[in-house]
Amino acid sequence: MELGHRRIGFVNGPLRYSTVQRRLAGFQATLREMGGGYDADLIELSPFDVEGGQSAASLLVERGATALVCGSDLMALGAVRAVRRHGLKVPGDVSVVGADDSPLMSFTDPPLTTVRQPVQAMGVAAVRALLDEIKGRPAKAAEYLFQPELVVRSSTRARWTRHDGDAAPPGAR
Repeated sequence: MELGHRRIGFVNGPLRYSTVQRRLAGFQATLREMGGGYDADLIELSPFDVEGGQSAASLLVERGATALVCGSDLMALGAVRAVRRHGLKVPGDVSVVGADDSPLMSFTDPPLTTVRQPVQAMGVAAVRALLDEIKGRPAKAAEYLFQPELVVRSSTRARWTRHDGDAAPPGAR
C-alpha cells in the first residue's frame, strides 16, 4: 500500500496450515489498518509450489490485482510466470513479493522481493527445546515468535497513477 497499490492479491497455501491462517489474518488486518480494506476476490489459496502460485496469480491478475503477496518464493516464481503470460511485466504492471528468501531469489529475473525468516534463530530454538526434552526438562507449552525481515529487490515498485494529464513514465500503462 505504501507503494500505491490498492488491488493487492494474496497467494498462499492451503488453509489447513496454521501459518497460512495467520498470514491471511495478518494480511487482512494490515490492509484494514492501512485504510484499504481487503477484497475477498483477491485471495487465492493453492499448493505451495510454482504451479499453485501460477494458477492462483493468474486468477488474481484477471481480477485486476496490481500487487501479489505470495506465501513462498516458489509460489512467487509461479506468480511472475502468470503475470508474464498475461502480457504484463513484473514490476512494471504487477509487483510480486515472496516469502522465505530462498538462496537463489536474488538471481531470478527480476530479483525477488521476499520476506526472510530468521532460520538460524528458529533452528537454535528448536534444537534447544529438543535437547531440554532429551535431558528430561520438558519445555513449557509455548509458542516462539520470530521477527521476519522484508528484503526489497526488483520485483516491486511504486504503482504509477496519472495526475492532471501528466505523461506516463516509460513502460507505465
